[in-house]
Amino acid sequence: MKKQLLLFLLIIGASVLSAQETTIVKGKVLDASNDKPLESVNIVNLNEVVGTSTNSAGEFEIKAKANDTLHFSYLGFKSIKVRVTNDWIKFGSADIKLTELALALEQVVVNQLNLTGYLAVDIKQVPEPNDNYRYAISGLPSTGYEADRPGTISKIVGSIFNPADFLHRMFGKKPNELRKLQKMKQDDQIRNLLASRFDRETLMALLNVNKVDLDEIVKQCNYSKEFVESANDLQILDAINECYEEYKLLSRGRTGKL
Repeated sequence: MKKQLLLFLLIIGASVLSAQETTIVKGKVLDASNDKPLESVNIVNLNEVVGTSTNSAGEFEIKAKANDTLHFSYLGFKSIKVRVTNDWIKFGSADIKLTELALALEQVVVNQLNLTGYLAVDIKQVPEPNDNYRYAISGLPSTGYEADRPGTISKIVGSIFNPADFLHRMFGKKPNELRKLQKMKQDDQIRNLLASRFDRETLMALLNVNKVDLDEIVKQCNYSKEFVESANDLQILDAINECYEEYKLLSRGRTGKL
C-alpha cells in the first residue's frame, strides 16, 4: 500500500514538474469570420518575454509553459490574450481566432488662421516651431534628456531626482516588469515588432500598465510631449530602459549600491 502511494505521489510530482517546464507550443491563427489563416500575426509570450509571428499558413511556434499568457495582435483585428493550458501542450496544437475590428473614420480637425492683413497681428497666430533638444548629464552613459527650450535647466536638474523616483514608484512593487525591460531589449523578434507599432498595446500588455501611466512614465523621464506622441513602441521601450539605467546609476551614487 505504501509503495502504491509513493508511486502515485511520484507520478503526480512528475506531472506537475512537466507542466512547469518550458516547451514549444504550436497553433494556427484564423480569421473568425471565414476561418482563413492570417499571416504575420504578432504573438508575444507575456511571461517568457519572447515573440514570434505566423507564417503564410497562419501557423506559429513559441516557447511557453502551462499557464503562460500569449498576446495576439494583428492590424485591423481585435487583440486577445490566450492562456496556455495543459491540454494545449498535451495535444500539440490549437486554433486561435481573431475578430476583425469595425472600420471607423477619425475626425479631422482643421485649424484655420483668421488673418487680418496686419503682419504684427497675424504673425502671432502662426504656431511656434517644435524645437526640442537633448542634453546629456555628465557621468551618465546615455544620449541625454529631451526638453523644450523654455526652462531647460530646471528640467535637467529636476530630472536627476524626479524620473528615477517616479519610475521606481511605478514599478517598485512589480519587479517582474523591470526584469522584462531587460528581456525585451534582448529579443529581436519583440524589438522588430515594437519598431512597427505605434499603439502601445504590446508594451502595455508586457509591462502591465495602462496607456496613461505608460505615457506619464516617459514624460516624467523628461521626454517631450512631441516625442511621446510620435515615437514608435520600440523608441518608447528604449526611452524607459534608458531612464531605468540612469535610475540605477543615480541610486548607486546615493546609497553606494543598487
